[in-house]
Amino acid sequence: MQTLRILTVNIHKGFSLGNRHFVLHRLRDAIRSTHADVVFLQEVVGQNTRKAARHHDWPDQAQHEYLADSVWAHHAYGQNALYPHGHHGNAILSRFPIVHSEQIDTTTNRMEQRGFLYGAVDLPDGGDPLHCLCIHLGLFAASRKKQLRLHADFIDRRIPHDAPMIMAGDFNDWRGDGVDEFARRLNLKDAATEISGRKARTFPAHLPLLPLDRIYIRGLSARQCTTHYRGAWKQLSDHAALLVESERT
Repeated sequence: MQTLRILTVNIHKGFSLGNRHFVLHRLRDAIRSTHADVVFLQEVVGQNTRKAARHHDWPDQAQHEYLADSVWAHHAYGQNALYPHGHHGNAILSRFPIVHSEQIDTTTNRMEQRGFLYGAVDLPDGGDPLHCLCIHLGLFAASRKKQLRLHADFIDRRIPHDAPMIMAGDFNDWRGDGVDEFARRLNLKDAATEISGRKARTFPAHLPLLPLDRIYIRGLSARQCTTHYRGAWKQLSDHAALLVESERT
């Protein structure tokens, strides 16, 4: 049975808590230390000419390409927010081929540009593709409800009901009621809850109290769940990283 390590983290555009330091280089080392097979990233900068001019250690390539480097040969990026000096969005890094990817716009108000990144991953076992959704929901409850309806519409149209699937990212929802109901309709289980009986707390990173970041799975069985916020992870983002070790069922 194949083991799959899944990581999700909102990288805060490569800046530490409070935007005090540019820490993308340290973040790359931390992410690599998890030995994740598939990585779901939010707030990834594709380009920012203003920040690049201010920071001498700003990478020449997009942040997801810099993080992937020689470890994750396959990666996809989806732009959420566009501004005069650049853009940022979601990214998926994978050790296995991403055979298809696309970004779905879920913007529902004038204050936020939102979307989710879809990727189909071919795993070595030769079974059905693993369908991956990298999520970053809005800050407002009404917007999140609308966005989940857009997610459901895409999933119903594009992903077979019994296909293995991961939905991971920053859900911006500390109560979880609406997201959990949405997940149950799709037969998705919160991986942390499956293991410990409660959601993993990931925000704020220096003292995680709220379960904003989650990994929902289908066709996989969670074996271990770890929240990374101590040691090398301190001050790397405003969100802690969430790692789940799973097996394909």
